[in-house]
Amino acid sequence: MIFPPDGHGPYRLLRALGGAPVARFQDSLTQPEAAQRARLATILRGAQGTAFARAQGLEGTEGLAEFRATVPIADHAAHRPWLDRVEAGEKSVLTREPVLQLVQTSGTSGGPKRLPVTATWARSVANAQRLWVLGLLRDDEALAGGSAFSVVSPAVTGHSSGGLAIGSNTGRMFLAQPFWVRWRAPVPYEAYGVPDVSLRQYTILRHALASDVRSWTAANPSTILLYTRRLHEWWEELRRDLADGTLTRTGARGLPRRTLSDTPAWPWELRRLNCWKGGPARFFVDRLPSAMGRDIPVREVGITASEGYFAVPVDDGDPVAWLGGHLLEFVDEGNVPHWAWEVQVGHVYRLVVTTEAGLYRYDLGDLVQITGFEGRTPRMVFLRRAGAELSAVGERVTEAQLQAALQDTVPGAGAIAATIAWAEVPWLRIAIGTPSELPFDTCDTFDRVLMAHNLEYADRRATGRVRAPEVLRLDPSAWERWKSVRVAAGAPEAQVKDPVVLGEAAFAELLALGAHEPVA
Repeated sequence: MIFPPDGHGPYRLLRALGGAPVARFQDSLTQPEAAQRARLATILRGAQGTAFARAQGLEGTEGLAEFRATVPIADHAAHRPWLDRVEAGEKSVLTREPVLQLVQTSGTSGGPKRLPVTATWARSVANAQRLWVLGLLRDDEALAGGSAFSVVSPAVTGHSSGGLAIGSNTGRMFLAQPFWVRWRAPVPYEAYGVPDVSLRQYTILRHALASDVRSWTAANPSTILLYTRRLHEWWEELRRDLADGTLTRTGARGLPRRTLSDTPAWPWELRRLNCWKGGPARFFVDRLPSAMGRDIPVREVGITASEGYFAVPVDDGDPVAWLGGHLLEFVDEGNVPHWAWEVQVGHVYRLVVTTEAGLYRYDLGDLVQITGFEGRTPRMVFLRRAGAELSAVGERVTEAQLQAALQDTVPGAGAIAATIAWAEVPWLRIAIGTPSELPFDTCDTFDRVLMAHNLEYADRRATGRVRAPEVLRLDPSAWERWKSVRVAAGAPEAQVKDPVVLGEAAFAELLALGAHEPVA
């Protein structure tokens, strides 16, 4: 049993407070079909009478097979017209339940994605969070003491045309936690909303360093590395502020005090780091022991997105599908969908979700690999996005965004290719195909334009998690040679596309095919 009734006192108390979600999770391990039928029934009750249900002929649909036959798989672009109506304030578009706010993340092209939050959906996400915390506490009683430090973004940053609050899902989740969880947070929520990036990071560090932090949670491990660099950069000023009970950058006084050593080091008895571990995050996870000065256990935070919470790390193994939350489907390379109990170990699938917030057979575009089963419910790891995109720290720069930025920066250029230059602070390497000299400010202009096209990239640049791009001018003939090499190797000529998003080795191969020079 994942969550046995016996254990130390804090664990037993939290398990009792977990109640129904714990029982639902345990039941889903042995009866996944029943768990998913129950979630679908809840979702369909919320859909009755909506504009979407009428348009799709969803009224009266009951079973899993019937639902799959009635509603096609659709990506964000197909959902966008419905979501735009929600954003404008229209009622009963996707759910009868009121939309509480919108959470925002980067879209694959064009504007950002703004996704609805309903009370039922928020409970499903919160229940998954509680299962994750329960597993942490079960494994280490010491985590019940001290502080739990999280790095989040503001829950509200603006409002839609229909008056709905718009913000980050991490901030929303932080505020949705029970009071006794928020009470253990060493950083006041207001600190996460400080507009100036440098002042915000300093303020967060100042508060966190004054507490006995036992666990540190940040979705991306690159954030932990960033704050480690800031600790060294601001060490002397932080020491003085902690000793004097001040925050000199704002003039605040009377804050918690603490005396730190002469050597920049975390003054915490940290027992856990919690962050993403799959896909590109692995590069940064491998650098955490060196940054922290010792090897600290790292636990995955789950397979999550602004769309929902899909797999929960309940132990140090791979995350377990949360079948008591949303409806999950797994689409194989032949585009055939499978239910959770039909997947096979070792196989890779694209995740499709149906949620209580009005996403119906929504194609996330995330690839996961099945690594085993807990009972009859799969364990899985995130591999990467299914489409062609570059994402070192969650910026998710797509081919469409690179091409749009190219047209805005160098309208006459014929081609573009890009890769990630991997380092603790990574950057994009951009090759622009043009026979003409590029303007001296091409790097700065491209960087600025790409930030306008991709809000996640803009955030990573502003917070220091991604460096400015490196731009190279490349002879356009390189792209033709690239094609010729592949056609000569037997690839159908009509199916060989111009390379845009590339790995490091392939990018180096492209550069070798044509004369290139750096642009300042």
